[in-house]
Amino acid sequence: MLILLAKTYITFPKALNVKTENGVIHGVGSVVVSQKSLVPKKVFFVSGVGRHEDALVSFELALRDAGIERFNLVPVSSIFPPQCEIVDVDEGLKELYPGQIVFCVMARETSKEDGKKIFASIGAAIPSDPALHGYLTEYHGEWNGEDVGKKAEENAAYMLETAFGIKPARTFNITKIAEVRKNTTVVAAAVFVL
Repeated sequence: MLILLAKTYITFPKALNVKTENGVIHGVGSVVVSQKSLVPKKVFFVSGVGRHEDALVSFELALRDAGIERFNLVPVSSIFPPQCEIVDVDEGLKELYPGQIVFCVMARETSKEDGKKIFASIGAAIPSDPALHGYLTEYHGEWNGEDVGKKAEENAAYMLETAFGIKPARTFNITKIAEVRKNTTVVAAAVFVL
């Protein structure tokens, strides 16, 4: 069976007994897919820091500190979806399951230069019209005392202003700054709930 869905052809073996209803694919052993199923309904924001002799382990520890280590994280680009509700971390985590593929906008920085400070920041710019999308920006690097959270917000606001010719109704950021000891990783993320 060959099905055209959102300009994508999906082929299923006849043994799956696949049916479509209102643009949604149903069937034994099939995955439910629709044009709007991958547009996040909710988002929450987290940050964390991890330190270890191994850089990869420091990243895992930063994800643990942020509370998102148990998911298969897929980084996506910078769009804040229309109609997306911002929820607190606890509410967002209740809707996710260990091993789940979870989309996020993530800023990440790792360094092993003791004494330096590093940062990871996500900036958000939200329009007043909920039918429009907003912007999320990833900003990361070596921290030199600047207000990196504000810079991340300004970058997101610039993207919104140049896309729609409007000022954001709201900007904010989540930022993690840490002094480097061993391998240190900082993360900041906007985590989506479908």
